Amino acid sequence: MLKVERLQPEEYNFTVLMGGCGRVGYVKKAFKLYNDMKKRGIQPTEATYTALFNACAESPWRESGLQQAKKLQHELQEKNIQLNLVTYHALLKTYALASDLRSFFDIFKEIVQSGHIVTEETFSFLLMGCIKDKNDGFRHAVQVWRWMLKMGVKPDCYSYNLLLRATRDCGIGDLAVASRLLLRNDEDHSPELQLRKQKRDQKLKGKMEKKHDNTRLAAADVEALEMQIFSDCSKEQGHDMINKNDKEIDCKDQTDSVVKSTDVNHSECLNLELLPVNRSFVTPSETSQDLRSDASLPNLLEYKHIKDVISLGEVTTSSDRLALIGHMEGFLENMKENKVKPDIKTFTLLADIVELNSDTESLLLTEMGRHKIKSDVSFFNALIRKKSKLGNLEDAKALLPVMEERGLSPTIQTFGNLAFGCRKQKEGLELLADIKKSGFNVSAHVYSTLIDVAVKQLNYDYLTEILRDMRTTQVPPNEIIIRQLEFAAQYPPNFDRYKCKNTYLEKIDGFRGYYYQWLKWMSVEETPHPWAKYRTPKDSAGSKESSDCITEKSISKN
Repeated sequence: MLKVERLQPEEYNFTVLMGGCGRVGYVKKAFKLYNDMKKRGIQPTEATYTALFNACAESPWRESGLQQAKKLQHELQEKNIQLNLVTYHALLKTYALASDLRSFFDIFKEIVQSGHIVTEETFSFLLMGCIKDKNDGFRHAVQVWRWMLKMGVKPDCYSYNLLLRATRDCGIGDLAVASRLLLRNDEDHSPELQLRKQKRDQKLKGKMEKKHDNTRLAAADVEALEMQIFSDCSKEQGHDMINKNDKEIDCKDQTDSVVKSTDVNHSECLNLELLPVNRSFVTPSETSQDLRSDASLPNLLEYKHIKDVISLGEVTTSSDRLALIGHMEGFLENMKENKVKPDIKTFTLLADIVELNSDTESLLLTEMGRHKIKSDVSFFNALIRKKSKLGNLEDAKALLPVMEERGLSPTIQTFGNLAFGCRKQKEGLELLADIKKSGFNVSAHVYSTLIDVAVKQLNYDYLTEILRDMRTTQVPPNEIIIRQLEFAAQYPPNFDRYKCKNTYLEKIDGFRGYYYQWLKWMSVEETPHPWAKYRTPKDSAGSKESSDCITEKSISKN
């Protein structure tokens, strides 16, 4: 364009290029274009800033992208440039993916104070930030969900899928804290929130314009949510999660408002399972299936469904967390109440979360048929992975004919999921043979999964055979595989073969000998740079600079 046609680029040309860089997280190139744009005297638009913030959000190096976003944000503040909601969302995405929720809330408050209407997309970015917290993310997600409904924002299917991701990937944190925060009406039990509510009510009675009232109300809601997520948590962590006075006050609040008709004392209050108080105490012998069939079980997504709940029981698995939001049936019913139709992603996530057995699997397929959703390969892969990880390899393989009946063909990811269940050497070698018969090349991911299974069982014969097959197929090991093998080749600490006999470690020497020889035969796969595929032939010809994928100099030249 510049050299041949001698045309001067316009703002649109720069913005399109920066948009492409933003979608792949190519931060250096995006800001190089931005600086070039300013040097040419071209005025950036809101779309330009959106593309830049999006590049920061998608950067493979979260901290670097976050610093660039803060620098650009500071520049825009100095120039007093007002952002639109789309640009704000790109900035929120940066903070969410970088796990900086405190800065996220600063921008969130700035959005509502600027008069922008908060949408389900705004809360979706907040849910993304919750998912990054693997310890407390589920609790945060439930808190965010309830405040989203309080603020009158209706969730969409994407919001529900994010909530399921939090259910699958994140924990609930400390049970005492979770019970205190999730099993109460925040505006009734928190003096701080009561005061905020009174202030909001006073503002609404004033003579301000309606739009200004709504802005103030939304800002107060955001501040209240921020205080609930951070202030309560830091207070709990700073005083051994909950101090003695808070225990007495909270227990009194709960017993006064929830269990007036019961004789439950304080020590019993914190030990009861997640049950309505109008039920008799359920003994451990009662199965989860019995509880699941009880329609009166609570749903943490809305306060009206938990008014009679005393405290939370042990929550350890993803299926336990799903039970807190209504199980699969209650979750889908909640979607129906909000007039949201689930998609195939919803059911794929549910397949990953539910406690699989013949009943739940049948119910899952029935619900899919009721919503007229066709299963895809990803859905079956989730079922196969779940069964394989439980050690039910034959049940997992039984899904392959079902896939064929529905016109679906297994992919290399399907075989990779089957690898989780290959706990015997024979099963693993048969899987490798099946992959080759199906016309696929065995991937490093499949080998890595098999190696992980063999290492956990200290099966060194199995490990050696996997390495032999890798040598035959000439699949180069990556960094993850090398780490796994180095761990397997180490003697346990304080191990003395002359003092005691360990049948599991008898063959470690044979494996170690073959492994170190194997390293000489195999070429190791280098981790590709995220931006290497965008380099031009001229760039890749530059020996050191193009081959050194991790140096700042090499990145800036692209």
